[in-house]
Amino acid sequence: MATAKTKAAKAPKAGMAAQAPAAAAGTGWLDAGDGYELTLEAGKLAARKAGKRLASVPKLLRTGPVADQLESLGDWLEEHDRDCLATVDAWMLHSLPVPRTVLEAVWDDPSWQRPLANAIVAPLDAAGAPHAARGGLFRSVDAKRGVGIVDLDGETAWLDTDRIAIPHPILIPELDAWRELVTQLGVTQGVAQLHRETHLRTAADRASEATALDKFAEGKFAQLMHVLGKARTLGYKVRGGYAVCTAWDGGAPSEARYWVGADSPESETYTGDLGWVDSMARVIKLADVGPIAFSEGMRMASAIYAARVVDKPAEAA
Repeated sequence: MATAKTKAAKAPKAGMAAQAPAAAAGTGWLDAGDGYELTLEAGKLAARKAGKRLASVPKLLRTGPVADQLESLGDWLEEHDRDCLATVDAWMLHSLPVPRTVLEAVWDDPSWQRPLANAIVAPLDAAGAPHAARGGLFRSVDAKRGVGIVDLDGETAWLDTDRIAIPHPILIPELDAWRELVTQLGVTQGVAQLHRETHLRTAADRASEATALDKFAEGKFAQLMHVLGKARTLGYKVRGGYAVCTAWDGGAPSEARYWVGADSPESETYTGDLGWVDSMARVIKLADVGPIAFSEGMRMASAIYAARVVDKPAEAA
């Protein structure tokens, strides 16, 4: 089974001062000349002179080289934030084992802490599957003590494990209890896990020979470009007339495909069936679709379908 690895961070633009990262956090200021100093606070430029904070940044400073340097750093940090969140989200959707050494390497970076903090993590059993009953809210990692968690009883514990998983919520036992716990603790998750919309297959689906669902069919959109834009805004790719998303169950990928149309972008369109294919593009029966792939496909289709045109009932004469 593949193992999660950190992505190499893209380097800030050449010429960026070594002290700029401290400025980006709002804890340091860069000399901008004539007694002025600049920093980044919450991604925006701030200025001071002779230690006194200014209400606004003078125009001359906003167009100067130090401002350009800080704004470039701000753009890089925003991209870094998105990359870290996307990576942690992929670890969950791909069911990837994450080595503890990876967590140790990235934990001091706030951009990694935000999506990792309070995510439900679990050690892996002998077969490489998450041992959900021993899992908890991820709070810290230490090279000597292990992975620090808060369990379902609200108690702090350390997991002595070399690898963890961030299980998809469809695989988390007592999901409602975990949701209640984070509410009681007043903590939030940076990655959409506990409050992620989930869908379970019905008994009929598990016994069905069908290969598609029509629950989200006949969704009307005035123009194809509208549904394409909605799908992409939600983070889904559109290929060959289908909105698609890939998920992994037991290390095996499968792709959910939801028909949204393939005519002219300006033409009216109606959504169609939702189905799944394996890594060789072979159609999968509903009974054989994995729980993560099923849930993620339903989540995609329901979110796109929700944006359809709903015709108002005709008024009585």
